[in-house]
Amino acid sequence: MTASLTSADTDARARRNVWVLVAAQAILGAQMPIIFTIAGLAGSALASNPCWATLPISATVVGSMLSATPLSALMQRFGRRAGFVAGAVGGMVGAGIGAWGLLVNSFTLFVIGALFTGMYMSAQGFYRFAAADTASDAFRPKAISYVMAGGLLSAVVGPQIVKLTAGAMVIPFLGSYLAVIAINAVGMFLFAALDIPRPRPPAADTPRGRTRWEMIRTPRIAVAMICATVSYALMNLVMTSSPLAVVGCGFETADAANVVTAHVLGMYAPSFFTGHVIARLGAEKVVGIGLAILAAAGAVAMSGVELEQFFIALILLGVGWNFGFIGATTMLTAAHAPHERGRMQGLNDLIVFGGVSVASFASGGLMNCSGGSAQAGWQAVNMAMLPFLVLAGGALIWLVARPKEA
Repeated sequence: MTASLTSADTDARARRNVWVLVAAQAILGAQMPIIFTIAGLAGSALASNPCWATLPISATVVGSMLSATPLSALMQRFGRRAGFVAGAVGGMVGAGIGAWGLLVNSFTLFVIGALFTGMYMSAQGFYRFAAADTASDAFRPKAISYVMAGGLLSAVVGPQIVKLTAGAMVIPFLGSYLAVIAINAVGMFLFAALDIPRPRPPAADTPRGRTRWEMIRTPRIAVAMICATVSYALMNLVMTSSPLAVVGCGFETADAANVVTAHVLGMYAPSFFTGHVIARLGAEKVVGIGLAILAAAGAVAMSGVELEQFFIALILLGVGWNFGFIGATTMLTAAHAPHERGRMQGLNDLIVFGGVSVASFASGGLMNCSGGSAQAGWQAVNMAMLPFLVLAGGALIWLVARPKEA
């Protein structure tokens, strides 16, 4: 009886935290669709070489990778709230420097601002882990899934802000970056309502847990990290180039914003039921379904460059990311102990965003410098998905086929 009451109390607290994190995902998270819609377009206007157009997006991802381990350590010592506020401050500083770069027509400043924006991107990545902190084993996959679903509102709000602000000032996109500053300044106050206990300092007799090397050699952890990295990196690879491809194929900036909206809806809409599907089928099967949907997205993208093909491919890309990434996150949270949390989660996001950084850098080169047209670049971007899907799918099949006693 006592155990059931404890579980109920835990999930009551977890549900309150989920609501706070959903709101943060919806409000603060709106800056990411804004950045990913306009950063490449602004970069192409500022850069002297079109091959560097997506460098600001790549810098954001690199900033996220570099921030993952320090933010994880900060949260392990001072609690989730401190890390999330630090991320919002980073987003605000990044947008401010980006706006300055636009004002003075400096590509270098614009890229430096994008690097600071990565601090927010990294902090947002920890929302899913924070949702799991106070949840019971049964509620954990649903808590992660619900928090990811908070991105639905950001998927709508972010691109609409782009439409309202991209041309609102004499300098294109400056209004959008000022809006991002306001989003971070207001949104950080949400974390005052977060109720996640600060981790207790380890006692002398507390087990230290596995080293990073020991954890990364654990088969379930290794495969979860591979599948999370591939799911996120391939989503970023294609999504980074999509606004350039849409505009390069003769459509308008508003069309690119609409395609990004559809994509982000595809990323987060399934989250209302992904946790239930994981509970029913298991995380490994859901990850496998996600990888198959990512492959389907690439096939649709390569079939042509009509506007409806962009929409279908980017929606499938979002759904595949959702299943692959949430499934891999669920696998990971079940494979390490609470006292290993700071070490494992920081390592995971360092590797994930390292892969995303490589994909983001590759995206601009493939899109702008691998053919004589936007169509040829778009084909190259989507063809590049294949070997990584084979890698992740092979790793997942190996894990599932291993004898259970191993």
